[in-house]
Amino acid sequence: MIDLYTFATPNGKKASVMLEEVGLDYQVHVINIMKNDQFKPDFLKISPNNKIPAIIDSDGPGGQPLSLFESGAILIYLAEKCGRDDLLPPEGEARYTVLQWLMWQMGGFGPMLGQANHFLKFAKEDVPYAKTRYHDETVRLYGVLDRHLSNSAYLAGETYTIADIATLPWTLRHEFHGVDLADFPAVEAWAKTLKARPAVQKGLQVPEMP
Repeated sequence: MIDLYTFATPNGKKASVMLEEVGLDYQVHVINIMKNDQFKPDFLKISPNNKIPAIIDSDGPGGQPLSLFESGAILIYLAEKCGRDDLLPPEGEARYTVLQWLMWQMGGFGPMLGQANHFLKFAKEDVPYAKTRYHDETVRLYGVLDRHLSNSAYLAGETYTIADIATLPWTLRHEFHGVDLADFPAVEAWAKTLKARPAVQKGLQVPEMP
C-alpha cells in the first residue's frame, strides 16, 4: 500500500496518474495547501520542503517503509519498483532521453508556468515586469514543447513515459498561464492522446478539489 499525500495541483496529479498507470493500491491523504496543511509538523516529517506530493511506501526497498518527496523522484521510484521499463527504460540512451525531458519539466516547464500563474492570477499587487517575464518564458517553453512534439509522438520518442506523465498536468492549466493551447497544435494533439488513457483519466481526478 502506498500512502499518497497530495493536493489538486499539477505536481500532485503527476503522482496520482503514475499510481494509476502502474496499478498500485494507494490511499489518498489530502494536504490542503490553501489552509497551510503543508506546514504542519507531521507532514514536514515526510516532506521537509513542505511541498506536495509525497508518498510513504510500506513495502519499500528491502521490505522496509520508504518515505519519498519530490514528484520526479516519485515517478522514477514507482517506475523502477514496478519494473515498468516502458515508462522508464533501465539503461542506455532511451533512459537518458526520458530523464532529460523529465528534468526539463521539473526545472523549467513547471516552475516557470507556476510563476506565470501566480503573477497573472494570484499576486496581491500588480507587478507588470514579473507578468511579462514569466508569461514570455511560458510561451517560449510551450514553443519548445510544440516544436518537439511536431516530430515526436511523445516527449522521449515513440513511447509514453514518465516524462509525459510529468508534463501533461501543467498543460491542462494553460488558461492559468495566459496560453491558448490552439496556438500550439502539436501540444494540443499530444494532450488529447494522453487524456484518452484510462489511467490518466482516473489519476487526474485525484484528489477532488475541496
